[in-house]
Amino acid sequence: MCGLSGFWGQSFTSSGEAQNTARRMADTIVHRGPDDLGVWVDDGSGLALAHRRLSILDLSPAGHQPMVSPCGRFVLVYNGEIYNHPDLRAELESESGAFDWRGHSDTETLLAGLRHWGIERCLQKLNGMFAFALWDIRGQQLFLARDRMGEKPLYYGRSGNAFLFGSELKTLAEHPEWRGEVNRDALALYMRHNYVPAPWSIYKDIFKLPPAHFVVIGGGGRNVGEPHCYWDLAQIAEQGQAFTPGSSEEMIDELDALLRDAVARRMMADVPLGAFLSGGYDSTTVAALMQAQSQRPVKTFTIGFHEEGYNEAVHARAVATHLGTEHTELYVTPDEAMSVIPKLPGIYDEPFSDSSQIPTFLVSQLARQHVTVSLSGDGGDELFYGYSRYFKAEQIWGKISRLPMPLRSAARSILAHAPARALEKAMGVLPRRLRINHFADRLPKLAEILAHPSGEALYRELVSHAKNPAQLVLGASEPHTILSRPDQLPKLPGLREQMMYLDMVTYLPDDILTKVDRASMAVSLEVRVPLLDHRMVEFAWRVPTEYKYRDGQGKWLLRQVLHRYVPNELMERPKMGFGVPIEHWLRGPLRGWAEELLSEQRLREEGFFDPEPIRKKWQEHLAGERRWHYFLWDVLMFQAWLEEWV
Repeated sequence: MCGLSGFWGQSFTSSGEAQNTARRMADTIVHRGPDDLGVWVDDGSGLALAHRRLSILDLSPAGHQPMVSPCGRFVLVYNGEIYNHPDLRAELESESGAFDWRGHSDTETLLAGLRHWGIERCLQKLNGMFAFALWDIRGQQLFLARDRMGEKPLYYGRSGNAFLFGSELKTLAEHPEWRGEVNRDALALYMRHNYVPAPWSIYKDIFKLPPAHFVVIGGGGRNVGEPHCYWDLAQIAEQGQAFTPGSSEEMIDELDALLRDAVARRMMADVPLGAFLSGGYDSTTVAALMQAQSQRPVKTFTIGFHEEGYNEAVHARAVATHLGTEHTELYVTPDEAMSVIPKLPGIYDEPFSDSSQIPTFLVSQLARQHVTVSLSGDGGDELFYGYSRYFKAEQIWGKISRLPMPLRSAARSILAHAPARALEKAMGVLPRRLRINHFADRLPKLAEILAHPSGEALYRELVSHAKNPAQLVLGASEPHTILSRPDQLPKLPGLREQMMYLDMVTYLPDDILTKVDRASMAVSLEVRVPLLDHRMVEFAWRVPTEYKYRDGQGKWLLRQVLHRYVPNELMERPKMGFGVPIEHWLRGPLRGWAEELLSEQRLREEGFFDPEPIRKKWQEHLAGERRWHYFLWDVLMFQAWLEEWV
C-alpha cells in the first residue's frame, strides 16, 4: 500500500526545482507510505512522478518506486496490491520466456504485464486493488488507471499551467500551480449524499477517476482523454440474469470455495496481518475463513462503546472465542471518540460526513499497533441484499405503487401540511404497540415518498440527505448522477436488483471504500476487502435474488457459508450499524463547536449556504423537535473542511 503523486506541463528553471516540488507533494502523503520515498523526473517533457511506499511485499530495495522497465521505455508509480501476481508472472514467462526478475514485488509484475500486454488487456487480467500512473517515455503519454470497485483513490485534473494527479487531494495542493476553487455544484451533490460522488471532486477542474476506468493524457498534459471502462459492471449485472443456477447446495459450495480463495490471496504479505471483527455476518465470514486457512491464531480487532445501541464488541468477542483468534478489543469513551473529529478534515481532504468515519479510524488505529495489513468485511450488503433500506423501499413501493397518482398527490398535500408536532403528542396517548417512533420526522418523508413516479426515484429519496441541495447551496446547479437518471440503469428484473446496482456504483466506492481507505491509510494500515474480489462480484450477479433474500432476511447464501464455520445461534441478532451517537453529541458536548460553525454571521460571510434553513434545523434539533443530525453533520463537516483547506 502506498501513495503516488505527479505533475506534467509546469516549467521549472532546473531539474532540482522539479525534484523538490515532486518531493514536497509526496511528503504530504507520507502516512500512505512511511517506509520509502522515490522521485523520477523527465526533464525533456516536464513530467514528474513521486511515490511514498508502505512495504508489504518484497521489503527489499527491489520494490522501490518509481520503477523503470528494463527496456527503459516505461516508468510506473503504483498504489495497491495485485493478489494474482504470482500467476501473472508464470503467464508472462510462458508467453515470453524467462524473465530476469529483480525481486518478487507485484509492482515489477505489473510493470512487466503493462509492457507485454498493453494497458487494457493487462487491466483485465489483474485481481487486486490499485491505482497507478504509467509514463511512456517514447510515446510521451501518461496512463492513469483505477481498480474495478474503487478501493484505491486517484485524483487528476488541470490547475493553472500544470496537469496534476495523486492519491489524495492534499498532494495536488502542494504544487505551485494549484488553484483550489470550490466547485459549488459538487457541494450540492455532497449535501445530497454526504460524499462527493465520482467523477467530481470538491474542487473545480479536478476529478476522481471512476472505478474500472483508465484515462490517457498527452500533449504536455493538455490533452486529457475521456475515461475508458475496461470492466463494465452494468453489462456484468445484465448478463448475470441469464445464468441458470444450480441447487442451493451447489451454490453454497461454489461461494465457499470462491470466498476461501479470495481470502487466501489477501493473506499474502511479508508483514503481520489481521482482520477487523464486528461480529456481524460479513466480518465474521472473513475472519472465519482466515482462521480456517491459518496455522496460527489470526489477530482480530474490535472497537467497543459503552453507549447502549452502539456496541458490537460483546458479539465480536463471542465470535473470536469460538474461532480461536487472538482478539484485541478497545472500549472507547465519548471523549476519545470525539477527539478524532478535529483530525477528520485533514484525513479526508474533501467534505465527507459518514459519521462511522470515527469508529473506522479508531479500529484502524487499534489494529496498526499490532499489524500492517488488516482484512475487512465490506461489500457483503451490496452484493447479497443486506441493507434494511432495501427491504423498506421494496415494501413501501409495493404499497404506494398500487395507488393512482392523483390520489397519491392529494394524500401528499394533506400530509405535508399536517400538524406533525400535535399528531406526535397525540401519538403519546396511544397504546405503546400502536405508537410510531419519531412520527414528526416520518410524516414529511412519507409525504415526499408518495410523489415519486418509480421505485428508483423512491430509492433516491431514501438515500438523500438534503432533498433540494441546489436551493441550499448558493449559486449551485446539482449535476445529474445515475441516481437521477434511471434511463441509464442496466436492464434488471426489479427494484431489488436496481438498488443493489445503484449502491455498488455510488455508495460503495464513494462512501464505504473512501471511508476505509482514508481512515486506515491515515495510520499507515493497509486494508484488504475479500468480498470485493471481482470474481465475487461477478458471482453475486449470477445468484438469483431468492438466494439472497429468504425468510425475511438478506444475505441468505452468505449466511449458509458462514454457518459451516460458526453456529447459527452465535449470529442470530439484529443488524447494527457501525456508528456513534452524533445525534446526542450535537445536543451535548459538541454543541459549542457546532454553534460556532453554524452561526448565521459565519454562514453569510462564507457565502456557500443559505443560512435560514440550516439555522432552523439546528434549532429544531436542539429543542428535540426533529432529528436533523445527519443533515447537520453534513454541514458541519463541510464547515470544518472549509476552515482547514480554504
